Amino acid sequence: MDGAFYRKVRKFNYSRLLKNRRLLLGITIGLPVFFYLLFGSHGVIQRIRLEQQKSELQFKIRAAEEENLRLQAEVKALDSDMKAVEKVAREKYGMAREGETVYRVRKSEQESTTSQ
Repeated sequence: MDGAFYRKVRKFNYSRLLKNRRLLLGITIGLPVFFYLLFGSHGVIQRIRLEQQKSELQFKIRAAEEENLRLQAEVKALDSDMKAVEKVAREKYGMAREGETVYRVRKSEQESTTSQ
């Protein structure tokens, strides 16, 4: 084989690129526009970042609305249900009925350090 079937490797001709003014103008204008559209303040990357923030904020809003509904239900129960008031008084404030004795159990330091 004498190499007649092999493709010749051509080098990139920069002088030809510089002579083609339309291509050079397109690259000169197009490259900065491309980078602005990709990385600019209104670019694609900023848009993706803002969409992510939007979804996080929507999740937080949904969680806050659920918390609000739960608290409204608790307020309504405390306004109308005496058992709910008694439960809160016993659990939160350690109150007891007449004749009842309240025992508080202290955690030892060893138990409190192992549970954390």
